[in-house]
Amino acid sequence: MASKQLKDFVDFVREQGVVGLAVGLAIGTAAGAAIKDIVDEFINPIVGYIVGGASLQTQTWHTGLFRGKSELVFGWGAILGAIITLLATAFVVYQIVHMAKLDKLDKKKG
Repeated sequence: MASKQLKDFVDFVREQGVVGLAVGLAIGTAAGAAIKDIVDEFINPIVGYIVGGASLQTQTWHTGLFRGKSELVFGWGAILGAIITLLATAFVVYQIVHMAKLDKLDKKKG
């Protein structure tokens, strides 16, 4: 019984591409961490300087609306930084997959 389950598990890993998924996840995680650091430490200060602040992360929009004792403030710089990080990570992962021709592995040869 246990040997059949082990064989079924090995077949599942082999046929479903679980190893490739794990490798892709590892590459994507590492690329994401590297890109986040590059965006946070290089791109965001440049964009922040261009828009008139020291850091993009601290850029806010003050609405002038008051609720109680505090003003309603939106941190648009942090949102823009997250969008830049997302797009840069997607671009780098796409380039890695495209250059390594990993996108061709799933296509069946006919």
